Amino acid sequence: LSVSLPLSLSLSLSLSLSLCLSASVSLSASVSLSASVSLSASVSLSNNAKVAVLGASGGIGQPLSLLLKNSPLVSELSLYDIAHTPGVAADLSHIETRAKVTGFIGPDQLDAALKGCEVVVIPAGVPRKPGMTRDDLFNTNATIVAILSDACARACPEAMICIIANPVNSTVPITSEVMKKRGVYNPNRVFGVTTLDIVRANTFVAELKGLDPARVNVPVVGGHAGKTIIPLISQCTPKVDFPADQLSALTGRIQEAGTEVVKAKAGAGSATLSMAYAGARFTFSLLDAMNGKEGVVECAFVRSEETECKYFSTPLLLGKNGIEKNLGLGKLSAFEEKLVADAMAELKGSIKKGEDFVVNMKL
Repeated sequence: LSVSLPLSLSLSLSLSLSLCLSASVSLSASVSLSASVSLSASVSLSNNAKVAVLGASGGIGQPLSLLLKNSPLVSELSLYDIAHTPGVAADLSHIETRAKVTGFIGPDQLDAALKGCEVVVIPAGVPRKPGMTRDDLFNTNATIVAILSDACARACPEAMICIIANPVNSTVPITSEVMKKRGVYNPNRVFGVTTLDIVRANTFVAELKGLDPARVNVPVVGGHAGKTIIPLISQCTPKVDFPADQLSALTGRIQEAGTEVVKAKAGAGSATLSMAYAGARFTFSLLDAMNGKEGVVECAFVRSEETECKYFSTPLLLGKNGIEKNLGLGKLSAFEEKLVADAMAELKGSIKKGEDFVVNMKL
């Protein structure tokens, strides 16, 4: 279910990722993974979370699995893909952290991979190539996500489901509709992982203002493609100001940052390492909240009543059972209000496309 891209992770990169994640505990929207290293002493070994990665052999799946393996929040790591998973699992199992790693391969082992999992992260799917939009991935990735969601409904119906597979604006509605068909849908436990948009916004703002990116927090709302990605620069912490032309250019760069990476990789894939980082950040925030940590906030694309769209990304207060409270849009600038209005038609169309796909497919 995942195109397994060759990963040219050098030893130095692996080590830096490992160090960055070796003690990731507090990953609320305002705290970076690297900043959480000092909190390792507060982690109790009673945190026994079983986490599954579906698409674990792919370009995102491998570095994501590495980051998860390095967290004391994870006690069991279940890796699934249609190829190479036993090798990935064997490789990761040699790392000196407590998480037990098991690899599963092929459809016959999918349910076993999911049994007993509390969190399921789904990066499975084909990556974007130059000239492709996220929507071009729809037919292939929609089928993959529907099959995996159906397996989750059977094997771990109460798990938190974190969707990375693009197009997220459609794959989250697909997951929800599949869960509804199986009678196990809980809107508080299905998330579209949009964290990479926040990570990029924090980085780009910090670069322009000479700030430490670990201390910058820009909420990003809407969806996870093009103009549906809406950074709320007016709500940035710390407060920042940009001239109108610079604000417009910054917003455009955040919206098209994925394409920036696709072009730079020149046919060799899309954003894999930064997406793995963002996926890990969101997963650890969720695990922190499930373990009782208070005040954990992340943006995610979820079932929502905050706008006229059925699904919308906003800051969410996370808790033991998933979404504890939707914190909504907050006060928007006139520029941001227009961005939200301009995104609605595309977002509604993507949501409907996902819902219609499930109506027309046989499970």
